[in-house]
Amino acid sequence: MPRIDLLQFANDRELATGVAQEWLECVGRTRSTQSRCTVALSGGRIAKAFYQAIVALAPSSGFRPDGIEVFWADERCVPPDHTESNYALAKPLLLDPLGIPAPQIHRILGERTPSEAAEGAERELARVCSPAAGQVACLDVVILGMGEDGHVASLFPGDDSEDLKTAPHFRSVVAVKPPPNRVTLTYRSLVAAREVWVLASGQGKAEALSRSLLSTSTPLGQLRSLRKTMRIFTDF
Repeated sequence: MPRIDLLQFANDRELATGVAQEWLECVGRTRSTQSRCTVALSGGRIAKAFYQAIVALAPSSGFRPDGIEVFWADERCVPPDHTESNYALAKPLLLDPLGIPAPQIHRILGERTPSEAAEGAERELARVCSPAAGQVACLDVVILGMGEDGHVASLFPGDDSEDLKTAPHFRSVVAVKPPPNRVTLTYRSLVAAREVWVLASGQGKAEALSRSLLSTSTPLGQLRSLRKTMRIFTDF
């Protein structure tokens, strides 16, 4: 049976701070045993507070930017300076303050066509992670938000199912909410990741989380059923 760790906080501020502390510790542990740590970020309402909390806590944690390879769990197909871009949110709030070198930032090229952006992200992840033949490129820690319909990354209810043995790492999708054209990590990559953490913030998401914990009727529920472990952080 999958093991789900459910961690509850009093409010979104405490959630952001708690997850930031856990993230910094996780990155530090990973860097103590291997030359680099591959992380994937997401957008969403809680991301801003999460990024700010990381920056505030980083100096006392001993954080070092060397060896941190930054990817995204999903991206909207918009230019990198667009207000809807997940990269544009992270750059001034997290990447620049932490001093992450540009060669270690692997943004999804949302200004290109969805298929080109997905193919480019696929190549970049495989290049950095260098998986062995037949293996899935493995991210160390993936941060996901959760929507009120239970979607994670840009995997929405009603999406076509995947073959977990042959699916790419990234694929283009047409979302049910604007902007519609997006690129997302696939279930296959999320199942292969060493750590997947879900930030479920906002009382309006309580019903979707409940369904996700009890069934596979939502994308989060489907992912939960496929992984051996997952951590879910909530403020409700």
